Amino acid sequence: MVPNRKYKEMAVLLRINNILFILLFSGIMMQCTKNLPPGDSDNGGLILPEGFEAVVVVDSIGPARHLAVNDNGDVYIKMRFAHPDGENIGLRDTDNDGKADQFERFGVFDQKGYYATGMRIYNDYLYYSTASTVYRQKLTRGKLVPESEPEVMLTDDYQNSPYGYSHIAKPLTFDKDGHMYVPFGSPGDVCQSKEQNRMPGALGQDPCPELEWHAGIWQFDANKPGQTQKDGYRYATGIRSIVGMDWNPYDNTLYALQHGRDNLNRNWPEYYSPWQSAMLPSEEFLKVKEGTNAGWPYYYYDHMQGKKLLNPEYGGDGKKEGDAAKYEQPIIGFPGHWAPNDLHFYQGDQFPEHYKNGAFIAFHGSTIRAPFPQAGYFIAFVPFKNGKAGEWEVFADGFTQVDKIVDTDDAGYRPMGIAMGPDGSLYISESEHGKIWRVMYKGDKKNFGPGQLAQMEKLKNLPHIKTPDEERDDLTPLRAEAGAILYNKYCGSCHMGNGMGDGSRFPPIAGSEWVKGDQQRLIDVVLSGLSGPIEVNGKAFDGVMPPVDYLEDEEIAQILTYIRKEFGDNSPPVGSYYVKQGRYYSKKKKEEMNSGL
Repeated sequence: MVPNRKYKEMAVLLRINNILFILLFSGIMMQCTKNLPPGDSDNGGLILPEGFEAVVVVDSIGPARHLAVNDNGDVYIKMRFAHPDGENIGLRDTDNDGKADQFERFGVFDQKGYYATGMRIYNDYLYYSTASTVYRQKLTRGKLVPESEPEVMLTDDYQNSPYGYSHIAKPLTFDKDGHMYVPFGSPGDVCQSKEQNRMPGALGQDPCPELEWHAGIWQFDANKPGQTQKDGYRYATGIRSIVGMDWNPYDNTLYALQHGRDNLNRNWPEYYSPWQSAMLPSEEFLKVKEGTNAGWPYYYYDHMQGKKLLNPEYGGDGKKEGDAAKYEQPIIGFPGHWAPNDLHFYQGDQFPEHYKNGAFIAFHGSTIRAPFPQAGYFIAFVPFKNGKAGEWEVFADGFTQVDKIVDTDDAGYRPMGIAMGPDGSLYISESEHGKIWRVMYKGDKKNFGPGQLAQMEKLKNLPHIKTPDEERDDLTPLRAEAGAILYNKYCGSCHMGNGMGDGSRFPPIAGSEWVKGDQQRLIDVVLSGLSGPIEVNGKAFDGVMPPVDYLEDEEIAQILTYIRKEFGDNSPPVGSYYVKQGRYYSKKKKEEMNSGL
């Protein structure tokens, strides 16, 4: 009888201890939730799963790129453009209301600082990058702004590249063994000579000489100042352009998201329709191990067919696979041109278990999906279970501020950077105005599951996320209608409403190769003007057309879309991205000509 009583007493004590532990744990969790600031009544405009709240930390500080959060909650933001007081901004919330009330600029004044990207904290150092340089500063405990001088860790002499330069963002990540990883993007869509780059129908170089210094990820010593690319080790290759990259602590492996190539329909209309060009190639989510080769410039991934295919510059036609199976396959292929610009593997405990060790991805949004709505512009989440990726989900939406994005400038906000705070909150930056959100979970973690996720799944039907219908979602008629009004206002007096010109001074555009041919040549004529003798439809003309560069990119795109549809045998529409690109090259050409005088 005594032993039985003893066991009963022990069982009672165990039950009491369990109850006390549950109460203590619940108290700790309640206290953690109480320590979180209140979310904004509208969650700062964001749509989040049930149980999540968001507070706007700061608004309208200017175009912001990546960000990092210190272990005391201070937020560091890499701004896009150079500033005399430094390109970085430090934010501090001193009263725990979720709003930053201390704001300081610091860092360097690097006039090559456009396209600034990297911002990471590693071993008490703040590392950040511009297009040309990676810097670091030792954080000063208790101080918002580091008191140490910036150290130059890596310099990229990209302007002297024999292949040209583009895709020169410098995102950063670090492993556990003292290595820093930096990608060096490709100069173009595929590996072509400077003369052939962007030319319709031009073939690629094989073998590709650019791969020695471009289109890959290089590994560097994270603690050695003064390095150049030659001091690094080419860790992975065949990856065209990376802006989103992170080291996953769970499996101690590097992951990266590739921006896919452009211009499939423009350069190869016999193989790719405008719809295919909008959807392809896929943005590849890659698990990157030492020696990985993802196949650029020879191959691209098609998520609709579920395989890599041969690029048309190397003999592909949208169906041929060639030796694609030899190259690294993505763990997920996202729809084309969504522009994945940051990646973060969540290690916190604040969010429900569903998010532990999973990947958050910031999709900055497309620029060249015309004639279909632009897409992306949201935060996705990819759950990982036992190291394996599941189906991607919508985690945060509401950035677009409009129902349909016809042109990139229509988007209110473009998600850019992701970072985790010391309490497990998720911070999100955007690049249009410089708004920073802090996302927190305050619901019941045990009851989070399929119901909440199903609500977010419905958002995949929104115009900026869904797969567009090839006929119903084609915006060409809408843009052509707007272009007709602009054409008659700015062009019709010379080229006439019917596009036939006046027969003597002003040439016809109807049926002209100038209209239905290479759109880049047409764009250049509008932006730069044209003078001297030309032949149109077999007749000689010798006059002057002044530039029409005073119009907005979208207005020019609408005019050209209209005339190519109306007078150019229903040729493919022109997107404002290409006008913007043409304006850049036109300005660069003029600067080069002026510098040679």
